[in-house]
Amino acid sequence: MNCKSITTGSTHELDGTLFCQAYRYMLTARLLEEKLAALKRSGKIVGGVFLGRGQEALSVALGIHLRKGDVYAPLIRDQAGRLAFGEGMLDALRTYLGSALGSMRGRDGNIHRGRPREGYFAMISHLGAMVSAVSGALIARRFRGETGIVGATCIGDGGTSTGSFHEGLNLAAIEKLPLVVVVANNQYAYSTPNSRQFACDNLVDRAIGYGITGHRVIGNDLANCLEVLQKAVAAARAGAGPQLVVADLLRLIGHADHDDASYITEAQKQSPLGRDCMIVAQQFLLEKNWMSQAELDSWQKEIEVEIEATTTRVLREPAPDPQEESWIPFATSHLHSESL
Repeated sequence: MNCKSITTGSTHELDGTLFCQAYRYMLTARLLEEKLAALKRSGKIVGGVFLGRGQEALSVALGIHLRKGDVYAPLIRDQAGRLAFGEGMLDALRTYLGSALGSMRGRDGNIHRGRPREGYFAMISHLGAMVSAVSGALIARRFRGETGIVGATCIGDGGTSTGSFHEGLNLAAIEKLPLVVVVANNQYAYSTPNSRQFACDNLVDRAIGYGITGHRVIGNDLANCLEVLQKAVAAARAGAGPQLVVADLLRLIGHADHDDASYITEAQKQSPLGRDCMIVAQQFLLEKNWMSQAELDSWQKEIEVEIEATTTRVLREPAPDPQEESWIPFATSHLHSESL
């Protein structure tokens, strides 16, 4: 590998090492989710499996720019960001497969997972609820006198039309909280197109109404995502108040395994929005001579071996026993503090 920094057309220096690291998280997320989809089809996973295919570049660009002490509330298509923020593959598979040894002890569904004490929030809902949850956490940290902290969450274009989104972002704007909200505008709220969701030209225009800073990003271009999210996170950390980042992209798969995504037009698929962020990132790595094709292939094989080994391990682990389970999610007793 030759992951040196380069200067982009916008005079921003792109960290080649960071790009390579982000790509590896993206690749891990893509391959892990392909395995999860196969496990779902084979009946090994109970509940929905929502894949982030096409959104990995945006997701990882947020997670990789956060640091220990920050608050992160990912959504259903943020496996890449989860990995970058520190979630291990073992933890993810344990949750999906219902292992009693996982962070949620085999309870509460496979997407409602996290480690709140570490700033990694379990998702309540993907329809705006996490904006308020993260804002509340930031206010609590302000009361404790903690500084230099960023809170971040993600949402889809449809979720921006909910009352929870408005209330949370309005509060954050008034309090000038160090909040970063990333909107994955994948053109559809399930199957409802943008034209039936909002009347403004672009969702980033809403930032003006809240009195906050808005950023627009090419959601399937890892280089652009890393550049814009770095600026947004740094601005929030420096005291510039909430940052709204809107990414234009296309979800490359249906809402879930029951959805064939027939509503996505062929024109959209063939447009720049329809480019696969994995392929775009791979081409960039090869063009900059940061990695060779042989190195890319080697990474994929290494990750596939790790996924298979971890899956085999988790499938052998015990499921929760309701008669033995004593977990209390929120308790004052020190006996249960490790669960929070």
